[in-house]
Order: sequence, then structure tokens, then C-alpha cells
Amino acid sequence: MTTDNTATDSAVAPDDLRLERFLPYRLSVLSNRVSNAIADAYGTRFHLTIPAWRVMAILGRFPDMSAADLVEQTAMDKVAISRAVSSLLKNDYITRSEDPADRRRQVLNLSELGREVYARIVPLAHQYERDLMSSLSTEERQQLDSIIEKLMDRAQAWADRGLID
Repeated sequence: MTTDNTATDSAVAPDDLRLERFLPYRLSVLSNRVSNAIADAYGTRFHLTIPAWRVMAILGRFPDMSAADLVEQTAMDKVAISRAVSSLLKNDYITRSEDPADRRRQVLNLSELGREVYARIVPLAHQYERDLMSSLSTEERQQLDSIIEKLMDRAQAWADRGLID
């Protein structure tokens, strides 16, 4: 989506937003393209949406999470998590049970079927990641990781204290 419109760049007012160069937009587009490519590989086969797979991926790594925990972990909104959880419960990919330590809290876990599906999708996800990252040198991968960590920290700081004025 990169465009080299140097002739038109000078016509852009300083207050105009050049969306194609705006980092949050570019990160979103990149995320959507990568997620959609991976989702094409597992979505139809396992009847999973991107949010449902993200919930499964989190539960595969961190069992006994509540829906609120998933919202926090994924930075997805409550409605998306609720829909994903409902779909996963319907397809018997996850289970919901009472937390023995706090009977008011419901915890979610992968079911046996969910663990099988998870085990089949994870290698596919790793394959896509390896292919994507193969376009970068080792140094670029390290730089990217460092940059992402810094940006994640800054975005978390915004969430903790609010955006700058």
C-alpha cells in the first residue's frame, strides 16, 4: 500500500492525516492481513473466527481464565470475547466451570477437542510467522522485537494514564 506521491505530498496541508503513512493504521492493516491469511487456513476447517482462535490460543497457553481475563490479555472488547466464547462453547472447543477458589468466578479452559484443534493450528501459525519473518534479516528481527516492545509499553502507559493532550 506504499505510494510515492512526492508531487502530491507537497499539496497535503500539515494538519491533514496521510492515513497511508499513519503508523496505527499501518499496524492495523498489517495485523488484519496476517490474521486473515492465517484465518483462511483454519477458519473453514475448524469453524473458527479470528477472535475465537485468539481466545483458544490464550487458553492454550494460560488455562483457567475468566472472560474478563481474556479481555485484558487480548485487548479485545467484551462483546468480541463474549461472542467468541459462546461460539467456542457451542462447538465444544472450550469448557466453562466454577473457580474452586472463588465460586463467583467462571473459568474457561480448552476441552479435549479444543486441545486437539489447538495442537493442529499452532504449527500452521508458526509456519506463517516463519514465512513472514523470513523477509527480515536476523538484525531486523531483533530490532522489530525491540521496537514492538517499546510501542507496547507506550500504548500500555496510555491505557494506564490516558492519552497525552
